[in-house]
Amino acid sequence: MTDLSRSLPTGNDLLAEIDRLRKERNAVILAHYYQKPAIQDIADFVGDSLELSRKAAETDADVIAFCGVKFMADTAKILSPEKIVVLPDMDAGCSLEDSCPPEKFKAFREAHPDHIALTYINCSTEVKALSDVIVTSSSAETIISQIPPEQKIIFGPDRHLGGYLSRKFGREMLLWPGVCIVHEAFSETELLKLKAQYPGAPVAAHPECPPTIVDHADYVGSTSGILQFAKTFPGDTLIVATEPHIMHQMELAIPEKTFIGAPGADGNCNCNICPYMALNTLEKLYAALRDLEPRIEIEEGLRIRAKRSLDRMLEMASGTIGMGDLGNRA
Repeated sequence: MTDLSRSLPTGNDLLAEIDRLRKERNAVILAHYYQKPAIQDIADFVGDSLELSRKAAETDADVIAFCGVKFMADTAKILSPEKIVVLPDMDAGCSLEDSCPPEKFKAFREAHPDHIALTYINCSTEVKALSDVIVTSSSAETIISQIPPEQKIIFGPDRHLGGYLSRKFGREMLLWPGVCIVHEAFSETELLKLKAQYPGAPVAAHPECPPTIVDHADYVGSTSGILQFAKTFPGDTLIVATEPHIMHQMELAIPEKTFIGAPGADGNCNCNICPYMALNTLEKLYAALRDLEPRIEIEEGLRIRAKRSLDRMLEMASGTIGMGDLGNRA
């Protein structure tokens, strides 16, 4: 585990030391849009799950410091096994990953042998190894459009994202019953109050939100898609129904516009801040670069099996390959 018992620099000294260690270690700092603004600002690259996966696969750095949650750091290690991958806090997990234990997912797959498993990236390495194609919220539509309509699909672990895709594409899918605790926390009642308060403001929602939120959205898409919508919509105020730290990038890119986070049940709670993402701090990032711990390690056979489904995602998302033999999971 990261050792925070040793003295830590503070303020500008902390930022300078992170930068020194980044150069000394030949490290790249990757951060998800849901990280705190201070971490986003010091990162070499800020993006969504698909963008970060691509960066992890392409980087020539020796060390990847992944400021996100564990399944994201695991993905970086799967794609770049020769790199040292560190996560500032190994307890930074994910409610969707927790909702889908590998042994139960394996039994579910075996009960439906005529289905392929299209699995959201928010899952464990073990579940990735049991899947045919991994998808992200920004790649799912492109990938589903390449799968023949007669092919039966299991989608997990997010039932809201799966349900949204099922409705949009008219595809019947078996949905794993997981949810994201962040996107589940938004309140339809409070959102309608906010829409009444700002009648001209569109709503941008992540497809992990339940239908009661998505149905009121003017735009539904991934974090990168929401950010692009924020840059291009013609108005001056946008209601954002996803983890609120994405708004930092919006405010940097379009400071003249106003961004309002969709509310939780009591109208102003912090329940839509991801508690797992919040575990990462600048101090922990510094210690991780200093100690090269906590370090992601994955057994090689498992890594190879998981990499197949991730490779299919990257290939199909870029349009460089068709569906291929998705039944071959040996």
